[in-house]
Amino acid sequence: MLDEYNTILETAEAELIEKKSRFIATVRPVKSEDEARSFIAEMRKKYWDATHNVFAYQIGDRNEIQRSSDDGEPQGTAGKPVLDVLMGDDIKNTAVVVTRYFGGTLLGTGGLVRAYGRCARLGIEAAGIARVKHYKECSVSTDYTTSGKIQYEITKGEYILEDTVYTDKVEFIVLLDSDNEKKFSDMISEATLGRSDVITLREIYGAWVNGELKEV
Repeated sequence: MLDEYNTILETAEAELIEKKSRFIATVRPVKSEDEARSFIAEMRKKYWDATHNVFAYQIGDRNEIQRSSDDGEPQGTAGKPVLDVLMGDDIKNTAVVVTRYFGGTLLGTGGLVRAYGRCARLGIEAAGIARVKHYKECSVSTDYTTSGKIQYEITKGEYILEDTVYTDKVEFIVLLDSDNEKKFSDMISEATLGRSDVITLREIYGAWVNGELKEV
């Protein structure tokens, strides 16, 4: 998996009125094509009376799966503009359905492209683009004599001290960006003269939301 990427974390919705046509964008995070198809079916059922339910989704580390549908609109005027929004910001593992209720006025091909693309953009903005990064939660145990020095190095560096456990030794639970793993290990080795090792407890993929790390 990539060390970092863009996605959305929550389902969101936005609306647009264009020449009396009502456009509704619903966006949702998806991890597989089955999830995307299930979401599309859900939207088609919810908006069963709509004129069109256009969709697009992009899934995979390298965007291996890209699908879109005009759902009866002129070819290239609906699904592609929605997919272009996802591709433009490289938003992965995300599906968008833009529902249209026809208002009686034809928009033309250019008008359709702009309306579908703009509505999809509004939906993405409502959800918010999250930057997911790869983190590691690590444990470092040391004696009480060296603990103060290690704590100082942890708190002044690019690391987050999650917890400190006091037993016959002092154990620090630290969250760090995976890119900083070697730098952190070298710092611990130097501070403890090689007497302490960094143990990886788990790997986490997540994004910071309101000061908290939300795992994905």
